[in-house]
Amino acid sequence: MSPALLGAVSAELVDSLKPPVLNQLQQLLGSLPREEQENMVSLAVHLLGQTSTGAFRLLRFLVDTAMPASVIIAAPGLAVHEGAREACERVVQLLLLSLQNLVFSLGGESPGSARPAIPFLDGLRAHVRELCVETLRLERKRHLWLHQLLALLAVHGGPSCATEALCHMLTLARTQEELGLAAQLHAAVLVSSSSSCAAGLLPATVQRCVAQIHAGGLTDQQLAQLLSNLALMAQWDQQNTTTTTTKEEGSGSSASSIMSAQVARIVSASHLHDFSPLLLHDSPLVSDAAASLLSSTRFPGSLQPARLLSVARAAVAHFFLSLRRRGGGGVVTADSARLLARLSSVSSLSLKAVLQLLVEGALLWGGNAEMFGGKRVPLSGAAAPAEGACPGDTRAPLLEVNRKFGTAVNFSGGGGGGGVWSVFHAGIVGRGLKPSPPSPSAPAAPSPAPEEVLLNQHLFVDAVARCCCSSKYHAGTGSGLEEPQASPVSPEAAKLVAMALAESVCPDVANGELPWPPEDHARTTVERDIRIRRRFEENPLLFQLLRLVAAGRPALCYCSVVLRGLLATLLAHWEGSREATALASPWHLRASSVLVACMGEAQLLPPVLGNMHEAFPFLAPFEVRLLLLSVWDYMRDNSPLPQRFSFNAETGLFYRDFAKDGDMSKYLSVLYSVLHKNVDRLGHLCGRFQL
Repeated sequence: MSPALLGAVSAELVDSLKPPVLNQLQQLLGSLPREEQENMVSLAVHLLGQTSTGAFRLLRFLVDTAMPASVIIAAPGLAVHEGAREACERVVQLLLLSLQNLVFSLGGESPGSARPAIPFLDGLRAHVRELCVETLRLERKRHLWLHQLLALLAVHGGPSCATEALCHMLTLARTQEELGLAAQLHAAVLVSSSSSCAAGLLPATVQRCVAQIHAGGLTDQQLAQLLSNLALMAQWDQQNTTTTTTKEEGSGSSASSIMSAQVARIVSASHLHDFSPLLLHDSPLVSDAAASLLSSTRFPGSLQPARLLSVARAAVAHFFLSLRRRGGGGVVTADSARLLARLSSVSSLSLKAVLQLLVEGALLWGGNAEMFGGKRVPLSGAAAPAEGACPGDTRAPLLEVNRKFGTAVNFSGGGGGGGVWSVFHAGIVGRGLKPSPPSPSAPAAPSPAPEEVLLNQHLFVDAVARCCCSSKYHAGTGSGLEEPQASPVSPEAAKLVAMALAESVCPDVANGELPWPPEDHARTTVERDIRIRRRFEENPLLFQLLRLVAAGRPALCYCSVVLRGLLATLLAHWEGSREATALASPWHLRASSVLVACMGEAQLLPPVLGNMHEAFPFLAPFEVRLLLLSVWDYMRDNSPLPQRFSFNAETGLFYRDFAKDGDMSKYLSVLYSVLHKNVDRLGHLCGRFQL
């Protein structure tokens, strides 16, 4: 039969083979000798293999008919006889065996030569997506037949067909079991193809997926599913590497581990610039899936600085976005925090970029301060954020507006507008446009609940601490994805946080002002000190960051200007307070206690002075001032310099030997006088203040 006649007959045949007709054929042919039945089945398999037109329709008919009765949801009418179903199942199995023989018997040519035609597989070439959809239904026997046929089609169709099939499988799979079929398909193609085709199969598949993303050919749901599947593949690689290190077995290197190891390497080495912009996608599903993917891969140590900074900026922006929309648990925030930790462990440049962006994002980017209990700087009439600016960054609009108008300034006078005044828009440099009076009809944004503020502070400080604890950069070539181990805060990372904190709180002061001047010198810096105190009042997160910096000795030395300004304003407050007890000023009492505690933990103060904050709640305001003056005197005589610290190789920490500072008694006379005066209330604390 000619191909055209065979295609026309097959279409008519499928239309006519209804259940009653199949049952009649079963009764008619069931009485024939077995040899004749086998000859008829062989003839049918041969004709099917030569059919190109309508091949997919024939395949669906055979598979539907061969399905067991317990799986088929039959329409009203007669059911197919069991003998007819078994005959169709045998035809499907023999067809797969015949196609397998044809594919592998004709595949001995050189890689560059074209494969001979197999009409049935050539007819299915345009229906790869439909085959993938049918395969992923995971119906008994059906998905096994279709998966085997899909593997044969991928081998016969060459690299383009194989990459298309794998791309559809990665996009459409919704469970781990379905994703496992993609790994099995990849393994089957690897075994059956030549080495040159197998080496570039998975990179070409990921490239095809990226091309679909750039072309906009996927919906948000499909894009999120694709990213989630790639992330799950990379996580399989991590799980397999941890299991194979403890149990060396050949079966442990399964099809999933072979594919997942390559996926993690390809994403990080070749397509980091393609997936990182998806962190700022409008759809939360897509951005969260992108964070899960990137947090499961290893970043290359040779990443270009410009690309590294763009990835860091997108990762930090996604972290704050995930904090905002966190509602069903902290899983998404954990992926984002893990991404920041992995990114900060690439190099010293990435560590500095991530930490600086985190601190600036929490303190300066508009709206983020509210999540941590701070006050937001209102902004009205501002232009849209510039391209590449992080969401919530209020510093960009005024600068971008000035740049826009500054490119074509009309310096001609006159009242027609367009003069030099058109460049400036009544804004504050660094904060954007000045706020307009709030409209009485505009509803105020609800402030977060106190427990939500505490949780956000904890998640933020935990993310910064994880970045600070990743002290070693990726320099090896191992395939494992090691989680940052619980370790002390790196002094280098804590120094970066301290410098970013000082710059955010007081940007007009150089970092070299470490020595403390006399107490009278504070009169010349009143305005700056008040601004520092106001920043601490507006951002409770600053105290949390001070505690973190204090844990990485001697990093708190680089916050000397901030500590000095805050202490000066606290001294002024306690001097002017006329309350009977310090408890009447709760914020100033907390600020004084946290300040002294941080200085004590960072060993800027000796233990005796560092413990005095425990007595503050029991004292009067003037007594708190006297004790803080002792702190100022000690800091003036013993400036907070990093050179005063020594490194202990056994513990891996810096420490300070206070015995070199001389006699301590002159700084403790006021403390002991206060203890003696209030011995009835402070008697239980006397043991804390012994030399």
